[in-house]
Amino acid sequence: MLLHKVYKLKEESNPLQLSDIPVPTPCNNEVLIEITACGVCHTELDEVEGRTPPPEYPVVPGHQVIGRIVKSGKRAHKFKTGDRVGVAWIFSACGRCKFCRAGYENLCDDFKATGRDANGGYAEYMTAPEKYTYAIPEVFSDVEAAPLLCAGAIGYRSLKLSGLKSGQSLGLMGFGASAHLVLQMAKYQYPGIKIFVFARNEKERGFARELGAEWTGDIAEHSPEKLECIIDTTPVWRPLVEALAHLEKGGRLVINAIRKKGEDKDYLQRLSYHDHLWLEREVKSVGNITGNDVREFLELAAKIPLKPEVEEYALEDANAALLALRLQKIRGAKVLRVSQNELMENS
Repeated sequence: MLLHKVYKLKEESNPLQLSDIPVPTPCNNEVLIEITACGVCHTELDEVEGRTPPPEYPVVPGHQVIGRIVKSGKRAHKFKTGDRVGVAWIFSACGRCKFCRAGYENLCDDFKATGRDANGGYAEYMTAPEKYTYAIPEVFSDVEAAPLLCAGAIGYRSLKLSGLKSGQSLGLMGFGASAHLVLQMAKYQYPGIKIFVFARNEKERGFARELGAEWTGDIAEHSPEKLECIIDTTPVWRPLVEALAHLEKGGRLVINAIRKKGEDKDYLQRLSYHDHLWLEREVKSVGNITGNDVREFLELAAKIPLKPEVEEYALEDANAALLALRLQKIRGAKVLRVSQNELMENS
């Protein structure tokens, strides 16, 4: 499914075109992957609608990729043919700058993103550097594993950046693919934690209560108590301002979003130093993910085990999946089923 240009997504629109392209050949340090499933992320909406740095068109989107190794380059020896692997948002980094040397390749100036700077997983085949290709724990099916590679991994990084401790309170602004995994991770990692969920949609609030949220409400409602940390997973500005008003003194807001839409940016005019930032409240943004984030998170997810709520679409229905995401028809994560190989093997 190819994206050829920036496209304003509306009902009945089809920004991605079903196309035949050659099967790529892996370079020396790359592997060729036959794809079975790929998660659908809000970042793909940002790519389609032009809110990320522009790719070199045409490009195949998708950065929550699950598949099997078909072939390895001459210098790629980590996996063997048939191994099940995944590829996440980080496609590559320079490996030489001060950030890469310190394990923060997510901040590298030469950071390359899967599905934006290189063809991604809305396809039958892709190549990826062996370094940023990950073994997938057996406990997960292909479709379950796909959203773990972004929604889960970036949620994991958000929790790491939160500074949260057992017995404290956590707020979640928005309750989609990432937040429903963060809730389960937080309850596992931090005993005694109380989780408060803010979401506009009552179905999302009901889903949060099913998963053990202490309290749920609309983004404009006040939680019963001030919160030590809030993770914002929404694509707009208003929840960010509302979240700051719910923070405890010395609390931290972690923004888990690569881009914010400009549709409600006027809401920022309501930002007050006294009401939102004073008394040592902090704002921390998540900047991509590192390879270690993905590896550590997959290990944690298998221990829990973390089971994402998933809605499947066929590869050729990728436009419908993106539109449903754009219209906020969300419960858990959306995943494209690219191949039926897994079903055949398990039948």
